[in-house]
Amino acid sequence: MRAAGLRGPADGSVALHVGVLGPLDVRVGGRPVHVATGRLRALLAVLAMSAGRAVPPDRLAGAVWGDEQPDHARRSVQLYVTRLRRALGAGAIRTRTDGYLLVADQVDAVRFLRLLDTAAAAADSGTERARLVAALELWRGTPFDGIRAAWLDRVEGPRLLDRYLAAVERRIDLDLAAGAEGEVVGQLRELTARHPVRERFWEQLMTALYRAGRRAEALEAYRRLYRLLADELGVTPGAAVRELHRRILAGDPALRGPAGRGGAPVPRQLPAAVRGFSGRAGSLDRLDAVAGRAGDAAAVAVISGGGGVGKTSLAVHWAHRAAGRFPDGQLYVDLRGFGPSGQAVRPADAVRGFLEALGTAPANVPTDLPAQVGLYRSLTSGKRVIVLLDNAADAEQVRPLLPGAAGSVAVVTSRHQLPGLVAEGAYPVTLDVLPAGESRALLAGRLGADQVDAEPDAVARIVAICAGLPLALAIVAARATTPPLHSLDALAAELGEFRTCLDALASADAATDLRAVFSWSYCRLGPAAKRLFRLLGIHPGRDVGALAAASLAGTTAAATRPVLAELCRAHLLTEHAPGRYACHDLLRVYAAELLDSHDAEADRRAARRRLLDHLLATAAAAALLIEPLRDPIAVVRPAPGVTPEPFGKREDALAWLDAERPALLSAVELARDDGLDAHAWQLA
Repeated sequence: MRAAGLRGPADGSVALHVGVLGPLDVRVGGRPVHVATGRLRALLAVLAMSAGRAVPPDRLAGAVWGDEQPDHARRSVQLYVTRLRRALGAGAIRTRTDGYLLVADQVDAVRFLRLLDTAAAAADSGTERARLVAALELWRGTPFDGIRAAWLDRVEGPRLLDRYLAAVERRIDLDLAAGAEGEVVGQLRELTARHPVRERFWEQLMTALYRAGRRAEALEAYRRLYRLLADELGVTPGAAVRELHRRILAGDPALRGPAGRGGAPVPRQLPAAVRGFSGRAGSLDRLDAVAGRAGDAAAVAVISGGGGVGKTSLAVHWAHRAAGRFPDGQLYVDLRGFGPSGQAVRPADAVRGFLEALGTAPANVPTDLPAQVGLYRSLTSGKRVIVLLDNAADAEQVRPLLPGAAGSVAVVTSRHQLPGLVAEGAYPVTLDVLPAGESRALLAGRLGADQVDAEPDAVARIVAICAGLPLALAIVAARATTPPLHSLDALAAELGEFRTCLDALASADAATDLRAVFSWSYCRLGPAAKRLFRLLGIHPGRDVGALAAASLAGTTAAATRPVLAELCRAHLLTEHAPGRYACHDLLRVYAAELLDSHDAEADRRAARRRLLDHLLATAAAAALLIEPLRDPIAVVRPAPGVTPEPFGKREDALAWLDAERPALLSAVELARDDGLDAHAWQLA
């Protein structure tokens, strides 16, 4: 018997399509299925938004009922799932140990989001626009129209609308960059009427009108926005719109667009777009926010991170995505701050290249750096330009290359944090290795989702070997697509046969050999930082405390802290919690290799002994503080240079034991292998 409120086929072998970008649209085998009951519609929509992932019953109940859950929520979920199966087909919803999984051939919202992601990764503006248009065509109205569910109302609906409006903005940016201002004016008038407080649409409308020769209408649009914001919200337009208004009043020729600008060339120096870029959504949002502040003054973002973490890929991907907002061009230079040549680009040479790209004849380029910088900033004044300064050595190399006037944005990448630039107003964007999900997405972008989905276990092993480092993942993806072609399972097995993961990922090309890439950061360190980095290869835990590092080095805490700070500035360590430092597995292997090749066995053994002394002495003190009535043991006397952790209260001791548990367990084996039997049994 068919459940009440449902009409449609029940053949689970045919295709299921679910549409939620508007009124609910459900089709099985091309035939419509009517889902009439409100809770069933909500349950189906929640499952559809999680297509491909199982949803636990408790989460389903919370998403559907919110704070008004029935007394037996899990049972209610089971009943509604049974009713949905009768309508959609027995195979449409699978029960797994971690929840319920909707098996749908297509969910329009999921396809919409995937198309937007592929558009952002497109290699050229034509492909990006085509994918944006394909995504926007899926939109049929208000998402989840007629469906009431707390999670959809508060989370998914607003998220989809934000992505939709951002996609519309980006498509219009591309149209404006292509000189199609006449075609978008009508669309923008409708968009400003439907979304009156979304200033970006007003900014685009003003730009399109001005480029179409309708300057008075552009100024009137600004006056309407000004009055609307003052009346409704009591605020004035943001800096970007105010700056655009000023430039329109001044008749700025740089606003005329590709069809109306003449004279000086428009530089397009960005490297090719990154194929298969994925993840880094938070960092991309941060860069978008920095660019949004360029209306008041030239904005600067500093992307920092360790070697191979994807700084250049992020910067180039974002610059291509944002190019439509900066119609006066994109300048790019590889400053070679870190690399095989060992010779960084001089600021004078970089500025000269920029001047020539901006139309200055070589004979007219000034000979001294201050005059070159002055001319460069004059040529970029009043323009909206992206300046990508890649692979910077230090702040001194970068400062002469920064634009000086509002409207432009500079993006700097470096292995150093460049705190001097940040102190002067630059916005930091720090990158670390990718989490497992984004690592998998990177491989899917390079190899294709079908191949990655077909071999999940092999992908998991590859991701683990690569430690989430984008360069390592790219190396593996390149091998997987280079003849002779093998399955990912065979490739994972081959990688696992090497002595170390660095051997598995070795390359004849220095730019993609991980040892070479890491060495460019290591070689820039001072002697004390080099030594501590090597010694950290001994530590058996996932992270290390400051006093454990001091004990490894045999120095005081005061002497060790600035050395740890130097390693963090070079992104060879990350202070992921106060006083706790970590690096990814590939760097740990590199540190251990350096230790074996640079330090005598006697020095290595002495450092291992100091570390074990630190762990043993601190663990004994923690145990007595936690259980003061226990019988103390006479632990091995620490060697000179060892600094145990001081504990003020019982909670501190418990926190230390929790943080160091993996290291303490591994330290027993370390002590045994070194023949330090007393350390081994006392730690155990």
